[in-house]
Amino acid sequence: MLKHLRPALVSTLLMTGILGLLYPLGVTGAAQLAFPHSANGSLVKDASGKVVGSALIGQAWTGAGYLHGRPSAAGKGYDAVGSSGSNLGPTNPDLAKREADEAVAVRKADGGSGPVPADAVTASASGLDPHISPAYARLQVARIAAARGADPAEVRRVIEAHVQAPVVGFLGQPVVNVLETNLDLDARFGKAHG
Repeated sequence: MLKHLRPALVSTLLMTGILGLLYPLGVTGAAQLAFPHSANGSLVKDASGKVVGSALIGQAWTGAGYLHGRPSAAGKGYDAVGSSGSNLGPTNPDLAKREADEAVAVRKADGGSGPVPADAVTASASGLDPHISPAYARLQVARIAAARGADPAEVRRVIEAHVQAPVVGFLGQPVVNVLETNLDLDARFGKAHG
């Protein structure tokens, strides 16, 4: 029995060392060398150098002078612990009411009476999406400009500068990172109230 037990123990220890220690350390080291910003959470700093968030996780922005993100179904809003979708189907009356209420709020805040972009009223699958569509960002220009006392054309230029093309030109849709755009708005026009 010892002749069967010894190889099993040796192979278990060897594989634990390789797959449980060496491989994770190697991958972590390679990521730190090749992609240090991404490997460390894509942290975003403000003008003073203080970390204010991650480019990968949304935040709740409510001030009139800021670009607002899409609704979050994660906990009390962008709570990583509660990250998940609502799991409500497209014909669920609760979902339809929530989306209708969101559309009314968006129209009230940003003006207009027509349709609003889908991402203005729907949460992402994780509830943590840091991006919005360029259409939703453009819808907010007048509100942001009025709250900051800025020229709408200048606010629009800031937003357009943050439109990110689809990955490798064709994977996905163009997006705008809300946190990075709001930091740029603060840098150009000063901090907004709220």
